[in-house]
Amino acid sequence: MKGGEAVYELPDLAAMAALGARIADRLQPDDVVELRGNLGAGKSTLARSVLAALGYQGDVPSPTFTLIELYDDPKMRMPIAHADFYRLDDPEEVQELGLDDYREGAALLAEWPERAGGFAHETACLTIRLEIADEGRRAIVTGGKDWQGRMP
Repeated sequence: MKGGEAVYELPDLAAMAALGARIADRLQPDDVVELRGNLGAGKSTLARSVLAALGYQGDVPSPTFTLIELYDDPKMRMPIAHADFYRLDDPEEVQELGLDDYREGAALLAEWPERAGGFAHETACLTIRLEIADEGRRAIVTGGKDWQGRMP
């Protein structure tokens, strides 16, 4: 890791799951994990890996149409709000969704965060940019101030 940024090569699903488990291990309530990348880069796959590592055992559909799903299973270490902002046209629409209510006491996994205005300004934000690389993926991970010392 250099300058608060780490790069992970993710050649297969097992590597993606391992990164998800490392994130889940360090995740705290009120954290935000921005999942950035083009269509098909693996954002939803990484979100599923984080949820599974936190103890969620059910299906995790992409919240593309519902926009936000709350996972608050008693077997989980903490509740997670999983959002997909792809369909937003204006960042101000986030207020209409009641995102703050979902985030209370939960961590947020945010796909397409740029369409919601982004969260990188928050000190508890971990930004993961996923790229297609060879046969797998590459994750470029940058942590806000609150993530220093607990980067995955």
